[in-house]
Amino acid sequence: MSGARLGWRLPRVFAHRCGGALAPENTLAGLRIAARLGITAVEFDVMLSADGSPWLLHDETLERTTDAIGRVRDASDARLRHLDAGVRRHPAFAGEGVPTLAAAAAACRQLGLHANVEIKPAAGCEELTGSVVARQVEALWSGAGQPPLVSSFSEAALLAARAVAPTLPLGCLFERVPADWRTRLHRLGALTLHCDAALVDDDVLAEARACGVPVLCYTVNDPLLASDLFARGVAAVFTDRIDLIAGVARGHS
Repeated sequence: MSGARLGWRLPRVFAHRCGGALAPENTLAGLRIAARLGITAVEFDVMLSADGSPWLLHDETLERTTDAIGRVRDASDARLRHLDAGVRRHPAFAGEGVPTLAAAAAACRQLGLHANVEIKPAAGCEELTGSVVARQVEALWSGAGQPPLVSSFSEAALLAARAVAPTLPLGCLFERVPADWRTRLHRLGALTLHCDAALVDDDVLAEARACGVPVLCYTVNDPLLASDLFARGVAAVFTDRIDLIAGVARGHS
């Protein structure tokens, strides 16, 4: 599937949360592992700290992925800089930090990785998170020749992103695709449609194909499912099992 409207060929496989199951999620270690395995694209989540800075974190709280507790929106930049985001995954990753969006952007550019930046706003912070992330993405990837795809479940965040970054490629995230998905994408100026792999249906795929809208599905860890999705017309998948899915994607390129 061509991604010319995105500014680059749309990759078939995105490593979910940086390195999938092979690394602590949303870390620079994950980016390095993905690149080492020949993966060309990664997805990661971005939230704002108490200081309004974008960091790679998925949850609104810290305890699942770091050695700290509390809400991300209450944590200062100074506190986040000292957290361990690796030790809960495996002792071998102890000392792996929580990266800023700036650090992740630098690593992606150095490693030659395309990126899907998912805006993950804390409750009540949708517009602020969308605008901050969009501004930083534009600045951090300026001149890179491969602008990241910026996606979110939050339409408010995407509208805010679009307002400050009119040319940024946007993706609309759903679990099950709603009947009015085309209207929503048009309102947001979004280019891609993302949904749960278990809930995508052939009518949506046919409609999207007729409109020239790439459909991206998450989170696909079964090679047989990935092969079936590609055969049905899905453009790309997000996976935790980058070691298994990359070969399937090459067979459908």
